[in-house]
Amino acid sequence: MIGTMFRSEDVPATDRFDYWRELIVRTRSNDFISTHSAEFWGELRLLELGPTTVMQTSFLPTRFRRSPRMVRQCDRELYHLTLMHDTGMALDHADGTTAFGPQDLHLVDSSRPYDFWPANGSERRVVRGVGVDIPKALLPLPPHRVRGLLNQRLPGREGIGALLTDFLTGLDRQADTLQPSDAPRMGRVVVDLLAAWIGQLLDTEAALPTETRQRALTERIRAFVQQNLHDPELTPPTIAAAHHISVSYLHRIFQQQTQGETVAAWIRGQRLEGARRDLANPDLACTSIHTVAVRWNFPRAADFARTFRAAYGLSPSEYRHQALSEGM
Repeated sequence: MIGTMFRSEDVPATDRFDYWRELIVRTRSNDFISTHSAEFWGELRLLELGPTTVMQTSFLPTRFRRSPRMVRQCDRELYHLTLMHDTGMALDHADGTTAFGPQDLHLVDSSRPYDFWPANGSERRVVRGVGVDIPKALLPLPPHRVRGLLNQRLPGREGIGALLTDFLTGLDRQADTLQPSDAPRMGRVVVDLLAAWIGQLLDTEAALPTETRQRALTERIRAFVQQNLHDPELTPPTIAAAHHISVSYLHRIFQQQTQGETVAAWIRGQRLEGARRDLANPDLACTSIHTVAVRWNFPRAADFARTFRAAYGLSPSEYRHQALSEGM
C-alpha cells in the first residue's frame, strides 16, 4: 500500500478539520474556510509519488484561498491540476473567474494567487475530485506557453486527456496493492502523461523530450490493449496501425519501457489476469472454466490449463475452488 489515508470518522470530531488541513498543506499553502468546519466530513488519500503528489478527495464544501502574501512567503513552484468529479466549483485565478463542473480539468500556478470556492447550489453537496501537484521544473514546457492554459476548462474526455484522467482515477483503486517501490514509477507516468497532454493542447508535442513522448505513447498503447483484450484480432500489427507507428517501433519502445517484455507476452499476461479475476468472482461460479478461458482468448483448454498453472502454481479448477472457499 502507498499513500496516507484520512477518513474523518477515524479522528475525534473536534480535530477533523485541522487534521485534514494539515495533510493538504503538505503540498499546498492555502487558507481554508468552511461553514462545515465544526461538523466536518471528508476522505483523502495522499499519494506521494516521488516529487509528484496525487490527492483523491471527497469532502464537504470548503473554500481554498492563496493570497499574494502567501505567494511571497512560500512558493514551492508547483502546477496544481484538478479534476472535478461532480460538484461545481468556481476559480478566481490568472486575471479571470471560471466555473468548473463534472469531469472538467483545470490548471493553477502556485506562483499566482487564487480563490477556489463552491459554485452556487453546491454548498451542501460533497465535493469529489483528484488533485495533482507537480514541480514546474519537471514539466518540459516553457512557463510562458503553459500560462495560457491557466484557469481554463481543459478537455479530458478524449485522447491523452482521457488517458490522464483514467490513470489518475485508477490510482485510487490500485493504491492498496501498490508498493512504496512503485511510487517513483507511478510519478513518472503522471508527469509524462501530463506533459504529453499539455503538449497536445499547445500543439508542441514535438518539443517534448523523446523519452517523455515514448513513455506517454507506451501508456496509450497499454490503455488501448486493456480496452480490447477480448478482441481475438488484437495483435502487434493491429496495435501499431491504431497508433500510426511501425510494428518494429512498437516492439522497440514497448521493450524499453517494460524491462524487455514483449507486446505479445504482455497481452497474454493481461488476458490471463482477467481470467484469474473471473475464476475468483463468486458471481461467475456457475460459468464453466472453458467459457471463462474462451472469453479471454484461450480457446484450447490444455493450453489454458498449462499457462495458468505456470503463472499461478495451481490449475484453473484448483484456483477457483481455493478462491471461492476463502471468500465464504
